Amino acid sequence: MRTRTRHVIAALVAGLMTLSLATCGGDDEAGADSFTVGLLLPSRAVPRWEHSDKPLIEKRLKELCPRCTMAYANAENDATRQRHQVTSMITKGVEVLILDAADTRALRSSIQEARRAGVPVVAYDRLAEGPISGYVSFDGAQVGRLQGEALLKAMGDQTNGGNVVMMNGDPTSPNAAWYRRGTLSVLTGKVKIARSYETLGWSTDRAHANMSAAIAALGPARIDGVLAANDAIAAGVISALKSAGVRELPPVTGQDADLDAVRRIIKGEQYMTVYKPFRTEAAAAADMAVALGRGEDIRDVATTTTDSPTSKSIPSILLTPRAVTVGNIQQTLVKDRVYTIDQICTRQLRPACERAGLTR
Repeated sequence: MRTRTRHVIAALVAGLMTLSLATCGGDDEAGADSFTVGLLLPSRAVPRWEHSDKPLIEKRLKELCPRCTMAYANAENDATRQRHQVTSMITKGVEVLILDAADTRALRSSIQEARRAGVPVVAYDRLAEGPISGYVSFDGAQVGRLQGEALLKAMGDQTNGGNVVMMNGDPTSPNAAWYRRGTLSVLTGKVKIARSYETLGWSTDRAHANMSAAIAALGPARIDGVLAANDAIAAGVISALKSAGVRELPPVTGQDADLDAVRRIIKGEQYMTVYKPFRTEAAAAADMAVALGRGEDIRDVATTTTDSPTSKSIPSILLTPRAVTVGNIQQTLVKDRVYTIDQICTRQLRPACERAGLTR
């Protein structure tokens, strides 16, 4: 995958949002927009899709285009179901699709169907194959680098040849390979990858089973760190370690800043997560969708271009992720109003929260 950066991402996204609001709210003609945007998300296994992305995209669409509507469907990790959902939305007359593909290759024919019907597709979070019109995500290589760097820091003296178990994401997701490449660019030559697993569906249960296999093969004392690709996988890893009677957990990474993961970080069970500001990603996708619905050139919206296996120079916005550990929850997730301290700090966690400086 190649990207060609044309502008400073953060400044342009902020400027775009201001421009989009001015365009929509300024006159009667802009206010007369009335079209439907279809949003198709891949699963409920990862909490962020339902809890963050869906409401944020819907809110931003309403800000940009008050008379526009949003149709929504969740694939439940089933690519065949998602193909039917795409066809249904096209049949019902949606004018733009925002698609996070359950299987990026399997949805190629559906994206071709949308193109034939004159319905542009914005690939959201994952780079789908086929004739997509735009792409919004975070820099996956940087996600992997942040995880790898944090793991090395947490392992300390054990980085020199220490054993790491890699719990990668779903092999059908191009993001999983992207994260893995970023991680290996940091870990290679510094630790030993003792075991490596792919986690179908980013499933917590499958992660638990894979980690149990790693513990059986290596023994808990020979696992110095675990590179978990996201927080759902980290949950399975940690539950497997606990089930095996491991009291001093090795450092475990994560991604998505799920609330449960943040609480595990406070408790000292999970070392870190990667925070991807969903509000910015959702806003960028909504901006692209509304621009496409209005027939505008989204190259004015994009900040870079991306090549997929099937398309070149796709107008794209790639945003910057941030590492979160116990020491910067206040400065990241609380400051950005992702969670309040009351949401994070349950009664049982209040002493740990106080030690972490999370007090009102």
